[in-house]
Amino acid sequence: MILTSTDTVAGREIVETLGLVRGNTVRVKHLGKDIIAAFRNLVGGEVSEYTELLSEARSQALARMVKQAEELGANAVVGVRFTTAQVMTAAAEIMAYGTAVKLK
Repeated sequence: MILTSTDTVAGREIVETLGLVRGNTVRVKHLGKDIIAAFRNLVGGEVSEYTELLSEARSQALARMVKQAEELGANAVVGVRFTTAQVMTAAAEIMAYGTAVKLK
C-alpha cells in the first residue's frame, strides 16, 4: 500500500478514486505515567511518555486506515492527513484519513 500526503503518486496514474478512508483511535495514558509526565513538566524537557503514546496512536490509526483502503480494493491512499482532538480529560483521539485510489 502506497501512502502519500500529496494528491498524486509521482510516476503513477490514478485510474479510480474509491473514496475517503479513515482510521482512528482514542488513547489515554496510565495514571503512573501521567504523574511522571507532570513531574517532567516542572523540570522541563521532552515528555517521552506522551511522545510514545502519540507515536503508537498514529501507527494504529494509519493501520486502521490502510485496512479500510484494502477492503475497498485500493493500492494507494493519497492526501493522507492526521488530526487530533481531546475527547475527555487526559484522553485524545488521533485520526488518519485520506483518499483511497487504484493506481495503474
